[in-house]
Amino acid sequence: MSAATGPEDELLGRILLTRVVEPGDERGGRWVRELGVDAVVRRLRERGEPLPGASGRRWAALLARAERAEPRRDLAVAREAGVRFVCPGAAEWPGQLDDLGDARPLGLWVRGRADLRMWALRSVAVVGARACTEYGAYMAATLAAGLAERGWIVVSGGAYGVDGAAHRGALGSGGATVAVLACGVDRPYPRGHAGLIGRIGEQGLVVGELPPGEHPTPSRFILRNRVIAALTRGTVVVEAAHRSGSLVTARAARRLGRHTMGIPGPATSGLSAGVHELLRQDAVLVTDADEVVELVGDMGELAPERRGPVLPRDLLDPAGRHVLAALPARGSARPDEIALAAQTTPDDAIARLYELRALGYVERHGDSWKLTRQAMMSLREGPDTR
Repeated sequence: MSAATGPEDELLGRILLTRVVEPGDERGGRWVRELGVDAVVRRLRERGEPLPGASGRRWAALLARAERAEPRRDLAVAREAGVRFVCPGAAEWPGQLDDLGDARPLGLWVRGRADLRMWALRSVAVVGARACTEYGAYMAATLAAGLAERGWIVVSGGAYGVDGAAHRGALGSGGATVAVLACGVDRPYPRGHAGLIGRIGEQGLVVGELPPGEHPTPSRFILRNRVIAALTRGTVVVEAAHRSGSLVTARAARRLGRHTMGIPGPATSGLSAGVHELLRQDAVLVTDADEVVELVGDMGELAPERRGPVLPRDLLDPAGRHVLAALPARGSARPDEIALAAQTTPDDAIARLYELRALGYVERHGDSWKLTRQAMMSLREGPDTR
């Protein structure tokens, strides 16, 4: 490759480097930052002096990869598949990815019509276990649908389980979603999600660091998670065991200063153990889209106040509730006994008792008063509201 003289050379240079340097390689990122794309590419192409810190074995491996790289062909194949390559500094580049420092992607392959930068500004990651329970799938889909209905972009990894449920929930509500893959965006993985990822490419965005045709590896899945965390304003973990990869995403989000959230599950479920450990640290417990938006959204986007159903006795004034609570659960009591328990005068207690009788809460038996069946049922429905 000739010396870089313009944007196209920078583009081709970065595409070449996506064939040479693995995602998240901080040393490779440091070479690009300190020497520039052009200088790094020239050393590789001309088999020049090893790059700083590269051992003999690693330098030989880098040279072998660079020799096989064909950036113009990669770009042509990508364009044929409707995929573009977005470089740092380009108009579509999400600036929040720069928070990754030298681990920042060399560029992103993007499939879909939407603008990645604009979508990332209002996005939330929903991640979790691949072998999730029905509860986990339901919570992921419901949460994603709620976020999409509120105008938020749902970002996940396209995997089985929670990821797939989150993508489907967003799409099913007519919303937008982004799948960040650990392979070439022209090669959907897992294969069982080829249809889903194809639909995301049509209605949303499919994103990845690796060039066309590249396959995923365990390390690439883990490194992909840092992109999900950096791209979004917060990460919600729905279900995760202690060694779940989704916890890597949550920890990356925490390091980057993003909101970290968890959906609680049964204390007896191993698939919720990792989430619960996250919540015991400094993640925030959330149960629905409103609570997520309250954290990641703008000022004033508050979740509704949570409270139980309004019971008939809640409509009583405080003095009336005190007198009602002073009556025994069984049997009857005289007005002076009720007044003593309610900390009021006998005359006031009698006045309140007649009001309560008119509302159907108490009934008089000679000189005593007792609760009606309606009042006893009401007292069983919830805690005392005194």
